[in-house]
Amino acid sequence: MTNADVQAVCRVGATLGEGPAWIARDQSLWFVDIKHPRLYRFHAATRTLDHWAAPAQIGWALPAADGTMIAGLQTGLHRFDPGNGSFTLIVEVEPDRPGNRLNDATVAPDGTLWFGSMDDDEQAETGHFYRLDGRTVIDSGHPPVAITNGPACSIDGRTLYTTDTLGRTIWAQAVNDDHTLGPQRVFATIEEGAGYPDGPTIDAEGCLWTGLYGGWVVRRYDPDGRLMRSVAMPVANVTKIAFGGADLRTAFATTARQGLDAAARERQPLAGDLLAFDPGVAGAALTTVR
Repeated sequence: MTNADVQAVCRVGATLGEGPAWIARDQSLWFVDIKHPRLYRFHAATRTLDHWAAPAQIGWALPAADGTMIAGLQTGLHRFDPGNGSFTLIVEVEPDRPGNRLNDATVAPDGTLWFGSMDDDEQAETGHFYRLDGRTVIDSGHPPVAITNGPACSIDGRTLYTTDTLGRTIWAQAVNDDHTLGPQRVFATIEEGAGYPDGPTIDAEGCLWTGLYGGWVVRRYDPDGRLMRSVAMPVANVTKIAFGGADLRTAFATTARQGLDAAARERQPLAGDLLAFDPGVAGAALTTVR
């Protein structure tokens, strides 16, 4: 375990902070509070925070080439326009599963959007992983789990990492030329009592970082799934990190207050805030959704 100089860079008090994504075109970190629900934009240089109310629980927002964002809401995929704050439905996802919501996502190097759903009650194995092809949502074929996290893509785009949070397992699959997936293999398992793997992120050296919900830590694994580093955090519920800043060498971490009683919140005054630390490595630039 290493102790990085973890700092609170923005006091948010999010119930369930999630979905951090550094967008270079505005030099800002975008993230959400799923349960509020709100979409946030944190401008790192000025440390100013903008926010927009979302019309349903929102898991993430990722950049599109036209300057808008593609956002994952409980009601489906939406186009968000930062200019006027509007959310416009692109396509419904799982309209036959009203108890599900969208939870996490990534953009592959080729611009493919991959994302997952989950049971909002965090119990039933009704969560699936998908990709977007134009306006068509395609099931990845990954077996259903209760809480999906990720996906994350390798630097070359040839491997997709998916997380079964309650199963404490991170999986890896080859991505074929037609975007179908090869057989699953276990990339890493989290030992009982260490917390639950949340959103995964890939750095510029091809290593995978994951926050451990309930684990007070962020971990880094090498491309073969070996644990390389654990960074102690001042809060229990670390949901995901994103690399940002002008040189992509700052790790921003979203966190959550969800499930903490009054005593726990008193012990964790930074729970729900946006944190940052020096990861000692750069991240990879985020691709826009094609």
